[in-house]
Amino acid sequence: MTGFFAWKAGHRQAAAAEAAGQAQAAALVSTVRATIDEQRRARASDQRRQVCARLLAEGAALESDPHLEATAMAEAFGLVRSEGPVEVTVAALAYREAVEQTRFRRTEASQERLRTARNAFIHAAQNAIRDA
Repeated sequence: MTGFFAWKAGHRQAAAAEAAGQAQAAALVSTVRATIDEQRRARASDQRRQVCARLLAEGAALESDPHLEATAMAEAFGLVRSEGPVEVTVAALAYREAVEQTRFRRTEASQERLRTARNAFIHAAQNAIRDA
């Protein structure tokens, strides 16, 4: 009889140890997943930041020298489009168009449109980077 109770207690201890081990493994998997997700968000955020900075740099170059080719800015805009989101792409398009307009006609209205478009793009990019 004593052997039966010892056997029963041993099985309960083994089951409890197995449950504890499974809970520990699940917690470890959850921690690893959370870490990987955070690293993915950080990489996406950094990628967006680099792409948006490139578009701003190309735009600034075209603003300062209207004789430059607009190819680099077009490429940077393509990267912004591929990174998204839509709000950033729309703001980038407005900025790109304002740069093109200002390059050849430096009126006060075009300069104001450029400032507004640049600020809207920066704001949209910051929101997207923060939300990534």
